[in-house]
Amino acid sequence: MDDLTQLDICKKYFADHIPSPNNFKIGISESAMQGEMPINGLRHEIEGDTSGWYIWGGKAFSNDPNFFSPLHISHLKDKCPLIIKYLALPPGYRFLIDDKGYEDVWFDELILNQ
Repeated sequence: MDDLTQLDICKKYFADHIPSPNNFKIGISESAMQGEMPINGLRHEIEGDTSGWYIWGGKAFSNDPNFFSPLHISHLKDKCPLIIKYLALPPGYRFLIDDKGYEDVWFDELILNQ
């Protein structure tokens, strides 16, 4: 695992740096918290005390309203530390990573149009 910071990730992908405060929440699937790979993330607009991030593990995505659970970002160090360095990417960004070093980050305008 490399030591890139959130700012480094934003610079690497020429993205604005929009932090996700530790007291904000993300939506995260049980599969991501259990380490299922790959880990997928996408960021909607920030709203209230939610960062806009939705994170899930594995290849399957579910529309089940209980698929994502709210989690404060401060708990990610214990629950899903691999994603922390991506959480300052701005709304509209997505990432796909695994625990072997694979990393894909891209902007998806459709996220902002939903």
